[in-house]
Amino acid sequence: MAKQTITVIKGDGIGPSIIDSALEILNAAGCDFDYEFVDAGLAALEKTGELLPQETIDTIARNKITLKGPLTTPVGEGFTSINVTLRKQFGLYANVRPVKSFEGTKARYDNIDIITVRENTQGMYSGLGQVVSEDGNEAEALSKITREGAEKIVTFAYELAVREGRKKVTAVHKANILKSTSGLFLKVAREVAERYPQIESTEMIVDATCMKLVMTPDEFDVIVTTNLFGDILSDLCAGLVGGLGMAPGANIGEDAAIFEAVHGSAPDIAGKNLANPTSVILASIQMLEHLGMADTAERIRSAVADVIKTGDRTTRDLGGSHGTTDFTQAVIERL
Repeated sequence: MAKQTITVIKGDGIGPSIIDSALEILNAAGCDFDYEFVDAGLAALEKTGELLPQETIDTIARNKITLKGPLTTPVGEGFTSINVTLRKQFGLYANVRPVKSFEGTKARYDNIDIITVRENTQGMYSGLGQVVSEDGNEAEALSKITREGAEKIVTFAYELAVREGRKKVTAVHKANILKSTSGLFLKVAREVAERYPQIESTEMIVDATCMKLVMTPDEFDVIVTTNLFGDILSDLCAGLVGGLGMAPGANIGEDAAIFEAVHGSAPDIAGKNLANPTSVILASIQMLEHLGMADTAERIRSAVADVIKTGDRTTRDLGGSHGTTDFTQAVIERL
């Protein structure tokens, strides 16, 4: 069998150090991958004058699986978000963000296990019709939902629920106000739900969802929703388990998948060996599951869980006083 080649984008800020951590752990766990390193973000801009060079796009297309660190898009300088560009370029319509409680994180809850499945290419993030009037007093943006887009994401969520032995899917919407766009999403979600009688299906308005996630998060299992709501809800869910440092993300399409840390590039601590690499380690676990390597994924997850639980060489945000490299070593010793 040919070796799996993985495209690696180390990213900006703390990206290189946390990606190095994840790769060391994958190697220690016996993953026999080839890695092809390419640039995007500020690192690419400095080298090539482009945030997303053609070589990077070609490499992602060729290898189909990418592991990436956080990227910085310069703010307010007319640059489009690189993450949005990648999602559009490769049709990465499903953003999968699982959160799971790890004992020892000092999070407010200890039994969270929720997956947010977010539509990644439509809705308010499609960038359609963004205009500001000449006098600067009015701004407009268009939200567009298609039946095909809604059906793909909801079906994806149910298939994931079936595959992972989940019990319940909650479709989150605002159809009471956004009767056209959110209304279409909800209508399609109900149709898809009928095909999966073995899964409990519920629907909830987004504001009520936010409240219930804070008050009774154990009501949730798999959440499926549109782009903007999914972005907000998945961050809220990350807060339930200790923050974005504990939350990975997968962007999945028909032909390609990109696995990433969902937090920012944290330039203030870059190069100081302080960053918690857990988010990107968990993203690499998602990658292994996607590649059908569930046993290896579980071994790494157990090792990470034990390090956090025992407080062995944990980083500052986890209540410890150690750095990225010590934390990585602690995980590797448990493999």
